[in-house]
Amino acid sequence: MDILVLDAAAVERLIAAAVAAPSIHNSQPWRFRLDPDTSTIEVRALPERSLPATDPDDRALHISVGAAVLNLRIAARRAGWAPAVRLLPDSAEPDLLAEVELTDRSHARLASTGELYDAIWRRHTVRTPFTGPPIPAEVLDRLAETAQAEEALLHFPTGDERARLLELTAEAERRNTTDPVRSSESRRWIRGPGAPAYGIPAAALGPQDSDGRMPMRDFTAIHPQEPLAPALFETRPCIALLSTRGDAPVDWLRAGIALQHLLLVATVHGVRASLLHQAMEWPELRRVARDPQRGPSHPQVLIRLGYGPEGAPTPRLAVSDVLDPDVLDPDVLDPDDGDPRRP
Repeated sequence: MDILVLDAAAVERLIAAAVAAPSIHNSQPWRFRLDPDTSTIEVRALPERSLPATDPDDRALHISVGAAVLNLRIAARRAGWAPAVRLLPDSAEPDLLAEVELTDRSHARLASTGELYDAIWRRHTVRTPFTGPPIPAEVLDRLAETAQAEEALLHFPTGDERARLLELTAEAERRNTTDPVRSSESRRWIRGPGAPAYGIPAAALGPQDSDGRMPMRDFTAIHPQEPLAPALFETRPCIALLSTRGDAPVDWLRAGIALQHLLLVATVHGVRASLLHQAMEWPELRRVARDPQRGPSHPQVLIRLGYGPEGAPTPRLAVSDVLDPDVLDPDVLDPDDGDPRRP
């Protein structure tokens, strides 16, 4: 029987997977700490990477951290651990958003764990037009089942409901580009050469729709630095609305976990994605984004799906930049008695 050792190299592999998760404006608003006595990885919010104008309640920050927790969970299972995830484990520590305890060796890992782990490194946000065929119904069903397994709801609006959600997104984009505080905040997250490894590099930005149908986020609106030529986007886009039953911080974390899980499943099936999140950033627009015919729920993320290029990766901070430095001290993980630390 293999013996799992939670040494510095193993921890680095787990955290590297976690930080590959998507985050709003690639802000990477997380920090990790290992408690070696309990083999528990703490996932904490990093307030200095928040977006006070765009995300004053830290809802998107929680979704971002939830996505990192999902990657951490998958990487732990892939390595042979059975991770136990606890969300908001200590009300006295509001920045402690999750704990992942590596409790036992996992003898019943999901068959898809390997595929999902590989997809962590291939998933990229795609801000260019999709040009492939429609997504098969069985793939869309799999995505909806994935969200449901993570205590979230996913449906695929069509016709008038799709047009309504896209118009809400377009209205939010108009507000974002004309609000001087929000537009300035967004532009600050565009990174040039030699900038820190967070934010969005200019090379990863996408064009605007030449027909004005697809409301893609324009990070450089009003004062464009390097405007891109418009492009023709899909006329009948496949969009998906991810919702939760509740709308508290724990629900936002669950939304992030569900979002990343379904994005990885989409990647396994060759489906690309980008987020049309603008309407979710305006409380009154997010409220009316809900389809009353589908029962009580709270919209969290609008996702655009399709086939096309894989997309360009955005930079990620090094593990040493997001992990408590004591974790990499061999004396912390390898006690003097020589016994390997394992759950």
